[in-house]
Amino acid sequence: MPSVRYPLLPAAFAALINASVWGIAWYPLQWLQAHGVGSLWTTLIVFSTCTLGVIVVRPGVVRRSLATPQLLWVVLASGLTNVCFNIALTTGDVVRSVLLFYLMPMWVVVLARWLLHEPVTGMAVGRVLLALVGAVLVLGQGQLSVPIPESLADWLAIAAGFCFGLNNVLLKKFADLSGDTRSLAMFSGAVFCAPVGLVLMAGFGQPELFAPQPVAWVGLLMFTLAVLVGNLALQYGASRLRANVLSVLMLAEILVATLSSWLAGAATLSATTLAGGALIVSASLLAIANADPARADFRPN
Repeated sequence: MPSVRYPLLPAAFAALINASVWGIAWYPLQWLQAHGVGSLWTTLIVFSTCTLGVIVVRPGVVRRSLATPQLLWVVLASGLTNVCFNIALTTGDVVRSVLLFYLMPMWVVVLARWLLHEPVTGMAVGRVLLALVGAVLVLGQGQLSVPIPESLADWLAIAAGFCFGLNNVLLKKFADLSGDTRSLAMFSGAVFCAPVGLVLMAGFGQPELFAPQPVAWVGLLMFTLAVLVGNLALQYGASRLRANVLSVLMLAEILVATLSSWLAGAATLSATTLAGGALIVSASLLAIANADPARADFRPN
C-alpha cells in the first residue's frame, strides 16, 4: 500500500487543541471539587464515559483491541499519567507539580530515541531547552531553576510527565493501528488506574470527595465532551508528528493555563510570565517550521 504524506499543520493544530483543553482544565476541576466531586472521581467518571462512548460508536473496537495486546502499554501509560498527576495536584503544590510534569520533553528525547530511533538533533535539544526555560519563567516566578523533588507529590508529578511522554511516543509507534483502538486504549487507562489511585488516597488518610450536587452532573457532561475532543485530537496529532515536536507543542498548555487563569482573575501576569510565554510560543513555532515532512509518512488508518 503506498504511503500517504499527512500535512504537518493540521496535526500540530490538533496537538494544540489538546494542550488548550488541558490548559483550561483547572477551572472545571476546581468547579467540580467545589460541587462535591474530587479530581480522581472526575477522572474515573469522565474517562469511563469516554470509554463507553468509543465502544458504543465502534462496536468491534474491543475485539480489535484484544487482538493488539501491545496497546496495553498505552493503557498503562495513559492511566498512570492521569492518576499520578491528579494525586500530585491533590497532595502537593499545584505550581510545583505542573512544572515537574512538564519536564516531559526531556524524557521524550530519550524515549523517542529508544523506541522510535528518532535522532537526537541539536535543533531538537535547542527547542526543548527553549521551551523549558519558558516553562520555568512562567511557573517558577522568574527563577531559572528546576525544583529538586522533595516529596511524594514531586515524584508523582515527575512520573506523570514520564508516562505522558511515553504515551505520546507509543501513539507514534503504533500509528499504523486503527484510530479507535488507540483511542480506547487512552481512555480506558484511567478506568483501570483511577480506582487504584482512590484506594491509595484513602490509604494515606485523604479520601477523595464524592458528594455530587445535582448541577455537578451537568459539569461532568461538559467536561467529558471537552476531554473527548482533546484526547481524539492528541491521538490524531501524536500519530503524525515526531515525538520530539509533539512534546514541545504540548508545552503550550502552560501558556493557556496562565492566560485562562489571568482572564478569570485567578492570577496576575508579570513580565517574566509574558517572557516565558513568548519562549514557549517561539519553541512551538520552531518545532513546526523545522519539522521534516518526510518523516511524517504513514499508511492511512
